Amino acid sequence: MVLLCTLGWAGFLALHLALNGRWWPWLAVSLLPPVALAAVPVALLAAALAGGAWGAAGLAAGCLLVAWPQNGINLRALGRRRSGCPDPGSGPRLVSWNTQHWNQGGDPDRFYAFLRELDADVYVLQEYLNGFEGGEVWDIDDEERLRAAFPDHHRAIGNNAVTLSRLPLAGPPVPVGACSLRADLRTGDGVLSTYNVHIPVQLTVMNPLRPAFFRDMRRRSRARDAEYAALVADLRDNPHPVLVTGDFNTSAAIGDIRRMPGSLRDAIGVCRSVLPASWNARSRLRLWRIDWAFTGGGARVGAYRFRDARGLSDHLVQELTLISPKKGND
Repeated sequence: MVLLCTLGWAGFLALHLALNGRWWPWLAVSLLPPVALAAVPVALLAAALAGGAWGAAGLAAGCLLVAWPQNGINLRALGRRRSGCPDPGSGPRLVSWNTQHWNQGGDPDRFYAFLRELDADVYVLQEYLNGFEGGEVWDIDDEERLRAAFPDHHRAIGNNAVTLSRLPLAGPPVPVGACSLRADLRTGDGVLSTYNVHIPVQLTVMNPLRPAFFRDMRRRSRARDAEYAALVADLRDNPHPVLVTGDFNTSAAIGDIRRMPGSLRDAIGVCRSVLPASWNARSRLRLWRIDWAFTGGGARVGAYRFRDARGLSDHLVQELTLISPKKGND
């Protein structure tokens, strides 16, 4: 029985590795909690060892190793807990947060009080919009209140995203695709490009037996492909140090995250959480990290953590501090 279960898991894993990020219907399957890619083979390995099923044990161990990059576990956090964080970052402090429809239906005073409490040099905020059932989106205009609440911050607004920065803008904001925004910030020694990213969600919750479910998922897959392509193209043409952060609607188990250029560094390496998760912030059981932060071109992160959003959103807040590059590009 253990061998049959292990063979079944190995077959599923082979399909996952082959189809994940390459065949759009697999998007629904890859929504599994990433930690399952470690938990299942570990359970099978334990059962196989207990029963003396050495062949099954070897196969389970192989499954664990092959899928390790996709399980979302951050073993580097164990080393950081022992050694501490000697360089928390000397550059600007940033927060990145999907606001979940910009306080739609909530108390705006509480929402803005929370934003001010974060006290960041740079705010990278997604979902500057109101959303409704059926995927309908309404643009909003809260710029007057933003100006009053953050008089010391420059504003870059577009593509339903807001970037607020104490650092001056080096130019007008640049839309990237249909859902992301680049804001170039003037630092003391050059320019830092911040990418405010929001990749469309994979599917709408509806009856999966209806043809409309698959039509919607395919449409969303094409939209995701277009957003990732636009983001990667802009990054490859950008000569400046970069910070790429936001809501990717992509977990470690979803192959789409492999599209990010290999030259970028995932900030999770300096996080002190072994199982980092950013969604669902309103649930006690958080199994998915779908909010990411990457750096490249000389920019590096010294400190990175997820912060509670006080029930204002279903996403936790990403908090990070940059280590300013020694030399920037004008």
